[in-house]
Amino acid sequence: MKRSTINRAFREAKACFLGHGWVLPPDPQWDIVDFGLGDFEAKGLVLVNLAAEPEYCEKLMYARRGQTTPAHTHARKKEDIICRFGRLELLLWPSRPPTGPAGNSSQAGTVAARVDGKPRTLPAGLPFAIDAGSRITLVPGIWHEFRPASEECIIGEVSTANDDANDNFFADGDISRFPSIVEDEPAQVRLLWEP
Repeated sequence: MKRSTINRAFREAKACFLGHGWVLPPDPQWDIVDFGLGDFEAKGLVLVNLAAEPEYCEKLMYARRGQTTPAHTHARKKEDIICRFGRLELLLWPSRPPTGPAGNSSQAGTVAARVDGKPRTLPAGLPFAIDAGSRITLVPGIWHEFRPASEECIIGEVSTANDDANDNFFADGDISRFPSIVEDEPAQVRLLWEP
């Protein structure tokens, strides 16, 4: 991932957060990823860690239309994904989804989740959207993918303890949670996983 891409994403996310009243804490921990796939415009996400405690964590995320956070699951983490601004589209699967050209196709079956605190049964692998203020609660083992259904989207996450290095399992084996960086310009922000 190019440093210039990271710098641009940092500026865009920061402007969107501030433009919609999300004041960041002093010295926030930024995490900007292309999932090691080299196409931030298609598979990219900006994250800010707001709290990282042994029992819980909170993140604020930013994505633009066209950017997808690829299908993944967690073995231990339970999380609420909250649409804070815009409209967020999600796909859920009860088991590992297929990858490749048909990777986002539906699977037979349904997925149980809580939307705005109420139990819902959703068709596996079919998109559904939540508006600003709505949240979905995902338990460990539910595969999920998300992307903005609006031009920009601010996404919140409140979860049990977060372990990006050991508790993120992606359907696509080519994904790397912490991509390498090509230093094509000076850094405007250091990412939380950089030395």
